Amino acid sequence: MDLKSRIIDLYRKAATELPADVVDALKGAYEQETDPTPKEVLATILENLSLAKGEAIPICQDTGTPLFYVKDDGSIPRGELRKIIEAATETATAEVPLRPNGVDIITGKNIGNRPIIHFEEADRFGIDLFLKGGGSENVSAVYAIPSTEINADRSLDGARTCVLDCMVKAQGRGCSPYVVGVAVAGGIEEVAHLSKKQLLRKISDVNPVPELRSFEERTLKEINQLGIGPLGLGGRSTALAVKAAVAPRHPACFFVGVSVGCWALRRHSL
Repeated sequence: MDLKSRIIDLYRKAATELPADVVDALKGAYEQETDPTPKEVLATILENLSLAKGEAIPICQDTGTPLFYVKDDGSIPRGELRKIIEAATETATAEVPLRPNGVDIITGKNIGNRPIIHFEEADRFGIDLFLKGGGSENVSAVYAIPSTEINADRSLDGARTCVLDCMVKAQGRGCSPYVVGVAVAGGIEEVAHLSKKQLLRKISDVNPVPELRSFEERTLKEINQLGIGPLGLGGRSTALAVKAAVAPRHPACFFVGVSVGCWALRRHSL
């Protein structure tokens, strides 16, 4: 099978079937809920997943913005890779089908789907595809701290304050329960990219940095104590996981990126 066909199949799988770790986390959330309303919401989500997979149709009407994270071993020129991905995107939009979510800023006209492609040097070729929904993107945020508005200082504790502020402002509008990616670094573009990349991590993984592992665990616990719950209707399951990373910063800068992933965390790899 050629690479274009494999990418089309990757699109189909991402749009119609959630990764096993996300499904398991949703099932776990269902089991821990005691209130009938959030329990019913999660039961409906799980039924939806079963139907989408069984009938090979998209999980959600918003099939998202295609984000490609390409592990580039140099075996295929990047210009050629870009053309293959763009051609596969056009075919997948018609065949899966995917909702054409690209809108030209100047004209306001729909232009199909336009993939965002990130290249990263690697020893082996691979592709991670993430279909990122618009609702969860709208409630994501970047913070500059210290912030007197939310009482956040320049520390991991301050970063946790930013995450909790983001969750309170989002409520359920980004289709909770969420997976939350967090990055702390010195530049706006860096925390935006790095926080979103955390959403590619498996929910069950363990952060190798003790301070970040503690940050993830405590922040997840405090998010779920907010009582926002699935779709903002109350309950214990506002988030399924928090994944965090850091990078060096300029002495004058301290930015926190919070990338919110909805329950339909559509990521798959080849």
